Amino acid sequence: MEHKILNQTINEFYSCYHGDSVEVLKGIPDNSIHYSIFSPPFASLYTYSNSDRDMGNSKDDKEFYNHFKYLIDELYRVIMPGRLVSFHCMDIPMMKSRDGVIGLKDFPGELIRLFTDAGFIYHSRVVIWKDPLVEATRTKALGLMHKQLCKDSSMCRNGLPDYLITMRKPGENPERITHEGGLDRFFGENEPEGVKGDRPKPDQELYDKKQKYNITPVYSHQVWRKYASPVWMDIRQSNTLNKQQARDDKDERHICPLQLDLIARCIELWSNPDDIVLDPFAGIGSSNYMALKMNRRAIGIELKESYYKLLVENSEKAIII
Repeated sequence: MEHKILNQTINEFYSCYHGDSVEVLKGIPDNSIHYSIFSPPFASLYTYSNSDRDMGNSKDDKEFYNHFKYLIDELYRVIMPGRLVSFHCMDIPMMKSRDGVIGLKDFPGELIRLFTDAGFIYHSRVVIWKDPLVEATRTKALGLMHKQLCKDSSMCRNGLPDYLITMRKPGENPERITHEGGLDRFFGENEPEGVKGDRPKPDQELYDKKQKYNITPVYSHQVWRKYASPVWMDIRQSNTLNKQQARDDKDERHICPLQLDLIARCIELWSNPDDIVLDPFAGIGSSNYMALKMNRRAIGIELKESYYKLLVENSEKAIII
């Protein structure tokens, strides 16, 4: 199939493309993207659109991974050396009707292997906590039902968290990501306390008595302690862009925008102001929206027309606000 962009909106702050992510990426120069964050299609778990180009419409896992490899190769080409790609994912439930058994697929592990095969370095993983009761109510999963506990708990399981996997392209980063003076804001619930700026020197006697830290907590240290945690318990699950306007009765089955807290933390940690942030599965524009609000530039690619329209709208809204 020939390269085709169905529609595009471009200005000095952001670029939005309506088209196939792999094809659009082919038009982006080598080593030009500072950071990428996205949530890929979860293999064939959800139906996102009725397009044959939608990776979520793959007939099986093997076909999905074969398609996804083309995207990873393009990401490797466009990301700057030493810079990062983060993707949001989860273990995928196996269903008896589809898979023959009830269990879980290690979707994060498969994606990590695909990225490392393409040359990326496995950089980090964070677990994002989700309430198992909310999951049980939403999915009616057998393993989370209290009645199953009473009947036969051998089929009970833990709730499924989200994962944020970050991969790094080899090479020396040509533009250091600096945080002079430390972190001066926090994204999430329960903002930590502490003194912003340089910590005043405590009285020497008090210093010796209590040992160096925790006398006057430094705000940046406390924020970093939360961000560096391998489990993020404080992501506000409801802090997302409005998704209702993007619904399309003809082909819509699933839409779940990434939490803005999660996106903001990643952009804060792994990009500089004015850097270009890329989302190849932009959806309604959550990554674009946060990148622009945080004084970055943004590129969003979306295949589904109703999502694309809201991607442009939310990108413009982020500049105006």
